[in-house]
Amino acid sequence: MTKKEDLKFYDPQIDVKKKAIAERLQFFPNSSVPLPSEVEISESGMCNRKCSFCPRSDPNYEHKNEFIDFNLHKKLCDELATFDYKGLIMYSGFVEPMLDKNIYKLVNYAKNTVKKSRVEMISNGDVLNEKRLRKLYDSGLDRLQISLYDGVEQHEDFIRLGKQLNLRNDKYVLRARYLPEDQNFGITMSNRGGMLENAEYKIAPMKEMLKKKCFYPSYKFFLDYNGDVLMCSHDWGKKNILGNLQKNTFKEIWLSKNTEASRKKLNNGDRSLSPCDVCDVNGDLIGEKHHEAWKTIE
Repeated sequence: MTKKEDLKFYDPQIDVKKKAIAERLQFFPNSSVPLPSEVEISESGMCNRKCSFCPRSDPNYEHKNEFIDFNLHKKLCDELATFDYKGLIMYSGFVEPMLDKNIYKLVNYAKNTVKKSRVEMISNGDVLNEKRLRKLYDSGLDRLQISLYDGVEQHEDFIRLGKQLNLRNDKYVLRARYLPEDQNFGITMSNRGGMLENAEYKIAPMKEMLKKKCFYPSYKFFLDYNGDVLMCSHDWGKKNILGNLQKNTFKEIWLSKNTEASRKKLNNGDRSLSPCDVCDVNGDLIGEKHHEAWKTIE
């Protein structure tokens, strides 16, 4: 297992998420088959930033001004509700969620349909103001994490905004992503599935494959805006597509042969599939309890 002291920068939110994911381990009804504890929705093809340590700073990275169809989002939420889903629904992924004019409607539908879930979001905060923050929480958002890239003054502005709205620390989390390079910019850095080779801040793909377990496919279901379900939130190249929610059900994809094969390999430290063969992510920081549950039924 990767230890905190092995990392150049360790995001304290990892411990918060690790606990939440473990506590929300849930199984399909009348079975020992785990559900994901996190459903992450990357609900567009756009972000308004091109951070140096993000694949979007690669001049060849494709940006698409397209957004998730409400009916696709509805299908996912409706299916999760049939399993009495109690995990996290996260709006994040490869995008800035607040660019979607329908984001409030999506949050509201998820919270009112999957009633026992926690609905969360990660935003860069660029378009947030008091009115939009109020609307997000009024729509049912349980927790907002804001990644701050512009320095201490921006950070202080958001602290003041949170105080104006009397937001608790467990609902409103500010993350300093403006730290210097020697602190990994304030993130637990990875090469994003080998996709930072041509980014502004370059990290090369692994030349020699890691022999290290990765738990992402054991606890996370990652939906792209067009319906594609990716194996991992680090697969920025979208190389391992497990299925498409427009053609298949949530359960069919989560239990498909491709998903099971990917999960089994990574649970055994075999990174021979793409893009895992060039990825350097420490994928064992979160999800150990799910990893153990899958190993039990293998």
